[in-house]
Order: sequence, then C-alpha cells, then structure tokens
Amino acid sequence: MENLSTAKIAQVILMSRELGRAEGELRGLIDQMTEDEQAELVAVMWIGRGSFEPEEYAEAVQTALSEATTPCADYLIGTPHLSENLENGLEALGISSSDEENALF
Repeated sequence: MENLSTAKIAQVILMSRELGRAEGELRGLIDQMTEDEQAELVAVMWIGRGSFEPEEYAEAVQTALSEATTPCADYLIGTPHLSENLENGLEALGISSSDEENALF
C-alpha cells in the first residue's frame, strides 16, 4: 500500500465492529482520508471478500478510483462484513491484522 497505513485500516476495522456507537467517528476517519487512501481501503476490502486476488491489488485500486460513485464512507459502512473483509484482505496481502489492531491499544 503506497498511501494508506495499516494502522488506519486497523482503526477502520475496530470502528466498524462497533458501528452502533462509532459510526460518526468511522465516517470522520474515512472522510479525512485522501482519495488515494480511500481507494486503497476499498481495494483491501475487495481483496478480502474475493472480488480481486492479492496480486491484482493495483488493478483493484484503479477500479476503486475510476468507479467511485458514492462517498467512500457510505459505500464501506453499507458493505456487509466490512471488518472481516478488511481483515481477510490484509491477511491475503501478507499483513497481520491482529498485530495492527493490538498496536492501537
């Protein structure tokens, strides 16, 4: 990932597990990301749900940039199993999501 830190992805994972109380914070975090960071976040989620393979990461980022039609926060928050898909995407890319999440505490 060129623009998006794994720490930010871990924050999104943790907040998405607590949408009932953290949706506003999650929206704020995503809205403050650059367009490139948002595209990378969507790409990780797509890889995690099996829409793209890990080796297609760059293609997934370009697709996310070119096909964005709704605000990123709305899209991601409306996606079922967001935290699991992000965790799976990080794991598929060789990054331990649990290590990143634990580092936030």
